Amino acid sequence: MDKIIIKGLTLNAHHGVLQDEKDNGQTFILDITASLDLTDARKSDDLNDTENYAKMIGTIKAVFLSEKNDLIEHAAERVADSLLKNYDRIESVTVLLKKPQAPINADFEYVGVEITKTRGF
Repeated sequence: MDKIIIKGLTLNAHHGVLQDEKDNGQTFILDITASLDLTDARKSDDLNDTENYAKMIGTIKAVFLSEKNDLIEHAAERVADSLLKNYDRIESVTVLLKKPQAPINADFEYVGVEITKTRGF
C-alpha cells in the first residue's frame, strides 16, 4: 500500500484536562500516515489522481483547532475521522498526536497517542 505522510505538523491548540491547558493552549505535533493506492498518480503525474496533501493539512488544522478536547485520544480520533470522510482515496489513516509540553513533572520528549482507523470500521 502506498502512503502520503505528513510529519511534524505543529499546531497550538487548547486540548487538555487542566483549565490552564484549555485557557492558554500549548504546542501539539501531528504525524499523519494515509494509506492509499497511488498507482494512477505515479503514472499520470496528475494531481487529480491523488489526494492533495496541502488540502489534507487544511482539513487537519480546521478540525484540530475547532474545539477543545479533554483527551488527545479524542482529538486524534476527530482528525482521523475527518480524513477518511473527506478524502475518498484514503483507505486507512494513522494519527500520531504528540504533546511535548504536557503538564507532567518529568523530563520527556513528548507524551502521545497513536491511532489507526480503516475505512468502513
